[in-house]
Amino acid sequence: MTARTIVDKIQTLKRERNAIILAHNYQPDEVQAIADFIGDSLALSRTAAKTDAAVIVFCGVHFMAETAAILSPHKTVLMPEPDAGCPMADMISAAQLRAFKQEHPGALVVAYVNSSAAVKAESDICCTSSNAQDVVQSLPEDRDIIFIPDKYLGSYVAAQTGRKLILWNGYCPIHVKIQPEDIERRKREHPAAKVAVHPECTPPVIQRADAVLSTEGICRYAGRPEVKELIVGTEIGVLYRLRTEHPEKRFYPASDTAVCPNMKKTTLEKVLWSLERMEHIVSVPPDIATRARQAVDAMIAIGT
Repeated sequence: MTARTIVDKIQTLKRERNAIILAHNYQPDEVQAIADFIGDSLALSRTAAKTDAAVIVFCGVHFMAETAAILSPHKTVLMPEPDAGCPMADMISAAQLRAFKQEHPGALVVAYVNSSAAVKAESDICCTSSNAQDVVQSLPEDRDIIFIPDKYLGSYVAAQTGRKLILWNGYCPIHVKIQPEDIERRKREHPAAKVAVHPECTPPVIQRADAVLSTEGICRYAGRPEVKELIVGTEIGVLYRLRTEHPEKRFYPASDTAVCPNMKKTTLEKVLWSLERMEHIVSVPPDIATRARQAVDAMIAIGT
């Protein structure tokens, strides 16, 4: 089948199944092109919870589809590529977190949404890359805080808030590929360009940026009138959205190696097969979903 035929079949099945397609900012261009909504993981999960659609086709990685299932327990959440995991989320398990909490009795646990449902269920509150500072600042100053799983996001939040955080030794293998030398080279090539990087990057990269933002934050920053050219320090999939929304501007990847292989596993064919066969359904055991939902709701309750 041609790509056009596949897209037409997907659109027909969407109507028949009362489905919507959600695509993360790092998905392949052609997958983002057919999505009803593009965004970061939590924004997409919130969209899933608000929609009247009965079926959610989540094009992303596993923890994202889990979060959608937690927030939309009465909807069917499909994941076209069930083997698309997140190496950073896999760097901590619920058992490891329980043991870590025993080493730090009384500490509150802030879990980055880039974590499994089981890990969220062992946490007190979740955060995103855009609201992590607000979440940490909302917690009592006399309590120790464990921040999991990303040590680089955690160290950035600690520096911005002045709070001492107990960091888990996790990281995003894709963002650490972006090196300070990459930023410096791009700035030499494009001296008029601003630099926006994700807080999952390492401190030396963050120090060379004009702005440190989530993917949604980078997309908003790109819309500023003073930003004509932008060096983008995150996974290169977001460039599709940036160039689509701002065709008059110029965007450059900080590093061409910042490619998440798991995010690229989803294809148009897999989206079609997912709708045809109503697979692969993502569900979370009720006891885990209830406790994980409490951590997500605690974040939402602070209003960020």
